[in-house]
Amino acid sequence: MNRSTVPDTTRALAVASLLALIVLGLGWELWWAPVRPGGSLLALKVLPLTLPLAGLLKRRMYTYRWVSLFVWLYVAEGAVRATSDRGTSAVLAAVQVLLCLLLFTACALHVRWRLRQAKRSGLASPSTETP
Repeated sequence: MNRSTVPDTTRALAVASLLALIVLGLGWELWWAPVRPGGSLLALKVLPLTLPLAGLLKRRMYTYRWVSLFVWLYVAEGAVRATSDRGTSAVLAAVQVLLCLLLFTACALHVRWRLRQAKRSGLASPSTETP
């Protein structure tokens, strides 16, 4: 891959998977397979997912780092529900796990690439801007 496309690709993957997790969480808990008919307050679980969106779009290194750790909460929830729920809910939980793994991978690759570029250019730590 071209050097300038790596951060753009990982950023696009991270943002797309985060947005997909938000849509999945809302759809799952409000319409597709809610815990209670008519929707449930579990839809509020997507609110924390909205917090890192601006930081990912602005390429803030700190955001990519903490999101790569934070996403494991959603992996755990998805894994539990994929193995304990039945039907549509179990399928949606498995999709959540896959989206979380994609988000983690995109964030980890983005951070790794940026740190490698900072090391090559002699910087102590990368800036918030794309090198």
